[in-house]
Amino acid sequence: MLKVKTWDVIVVGGGIIGLSLSIALHKRGVRVLVVERGEPGREASHAAAGMLADCTLETPAALQPLATASARMYPEFVHELQDESGIKVDLRHDGTLLFAPPEHVSQQSEFHEEHTLRAPLTEIEPELASMKIPAVYWKERSVDPRALVAAALKAAKHRGMDISSGTPVNDVLLSDGRVAGVSTDRTNYGAPCVVNCAGAWAGNFSTHRFPTRPVKGQMLSVAGARHNLLRHVIRTPEVYLVPRSDGRILIGSTLEEAGYDKRIDADTIHRMHQAAIRLVPALGQARFLEAWAGLRPGTPDDLPILGSTRTPGYFVATGHFRDGILLTPITAHVMAQVITGLKPEYDISRFSPLRFHT
Repeated sequence: MLKVKTWDVIVVGGGIIGLSLSIALHKRGVRVLVVERGEPGREASHAAAGMLADCTLETPAALQPLATASARMYPEFVHELQDESGIKVDLRHDGTLLFAPPEHVSQQSEFHEEHTLRAPLTEIEPELASMKIPAVYWKERSVDPRALVAAALKAAKHRGMDISSGTPVNDVLLSDGRVAGVSTDRTNYGAPCVVNCAGAWAGNFSTHRFPTRPVKGQMLSVAGARHNLLRHVIRTPEVYLVPRSDGRILIGSTLEEAGYDKRIDADTIHRMHQAAIRLVPALGQARFLEAWAGLRPGTPDDLPILGSTRTPGYFVATGHFRDGILLTPITAHVMAQVITGLKPEYDISRFSPLRFHT
């Protein structure tokens, strides 16, 4: 008799959140199936800049404890993925130069002496043009999200985990009022637990229509002006620059309410490119590499949706908006605790899906 394969947990969505949570569950002895509508890691994770920005000037207050904890977890998180996968993730520790209006800085009680510059800007970043607003230093890291996803995917496969790619989930299956699996165009997959990590698509299932929406972001990358042209991430009100160790520099980004449209607008890309050149004139000689757009999963209050739903066996981990890469380690850690019936190490009640009455 043919035995139908079942799993303990089905994770819907194979971005960095879904993959990392699946690995965390697998470490706890849970049999996991990841179901991804396209190619794993090719949506918001692929499009992200990778700034691990837990800066109190920019992070919502309700999110700060999770953001800080997740940022601290990153070195060990990356070390484990690199060790399992053999892929270098390019975690950089040089920090961020943040150009923010002085009134924004003065309003922050968390601003300390450690954020003041230790030397003139011309010494710290010689290629920067003169700025009309002062810079502060933030001890942040950055990571290459594409390498991070590649490492997580390889680590998952190395562990023998099941991943179904090119498989859009149509809906969550219920039996006697609790989760029984998911349905796709190909087949149904059975499990007593489903975790919705579907990002901007998380609200598309009839079982609890979470108020997630796609928020478009356009970016571009350049290379070749000079290796190690910049050391730090540079953030200004107009544009940000994220250097990679291989010489690439990412330039971003827009925030657009454009539905699921991922088309690139040439004028928008040109405007960001020119803003970057005004900031670092040497980028005028850099070689254009690519431009792209991604869809961040936004929510009405700009906070993630984490935890259990009213339906037994149905959990959600989505809506990370601009902080998906930053919040990956803490999301995987806390949600693995919740799903396996443990008390979460951090309070996530503020992010409960129940706040939306779905």
